Amino acid sequence: MDLGLNGKSAILSAASQGLGKACAQSLAAEGVSLTLNARTANKLEATAAEIREEFGVEVSAVAGDFADAETRNRLLEADASPDIVVNNPGVRQVPDPYDKIDADAWRYWMEVHFLSSIEFIQAVAPGMQKRKFGRIVNMSVSFIKFPQVGFAHTHAARLALSGASSAMVRELIADNVTINTVCPGLFDTDALHTNLHGHAKRGNTTYEAIVEDRISGCPAHRFADPRECGDLVTYLCSAQAGFMSGQNIVNDGGVYQGLF
Repeated sequence: MDLGLNGKSAILSAASQGLGKACAQSLAAEGVSLTLNARTANKLEATAAEIREEFGVEVSAVAGDFADAETRNRLLEADASPDIVVNNPGVRQVPDPYDKIDADAWRYWMEVHFLSSIEFIQAVAPGMQKRKFGRIVNMSVSFIKFPQVGFAHTHAARLALSGASSAMVRELIADNVTINTVCPGLFDTDALHTNLHGHAKRGNTTYEAIVEDRISGCPAHRFADPRECGDLVTYLCSAQAGFMSGQNIVNDGGVYQGLF
């Protein structure tokens, strides 16, 4: 299937590794030129070089924290009229008891998971409307559908982004601009394994026991390949996905048991 993306351009944050990199690779395979962002410059440059060599597309790299307005401005200087935006906060967190979350923490996570992405959407959407094509994908987590103890601050911010995006897209979709949220579960990335090591340490158990527990609790009985997420995101960016918008799409191997 021709996804109608050859010659388009995309901006992706947190794209030097893990799911962000998988999204970049999948888009590049369809002929999309890329502007990649991540905080660690050398890792970002290595990823950009790897994708250029493998797929033969133009790839720019803009290092910096996406939560900083200056970084977002530099991304738009690199590509002032992106056809595709993948908002991926790429910030790891550890659980905090509700009574330990102070005002600064609430503000920080709102900046990371909500304000930075929503302001970027507001910056790029008018141009997409004029060109009559735009695809925006917000990367979230599967447990946005079933909030977890210790993550009240990040849930609040992720839900705010999802809600605002679903409302905004009703003003955009008539111009062929969509916004969807992908909610991945257990994908085989460095971030996952770092988190599992942390869970093992906090739970006074072994990493191997935590891995076995997570896999046994997943109906698919495995961790997913990051490419399975990258390809889903790329389909949502395709010409064929212009009627699908405002959705929170769980991609977790059947862990979430709800209907909506």
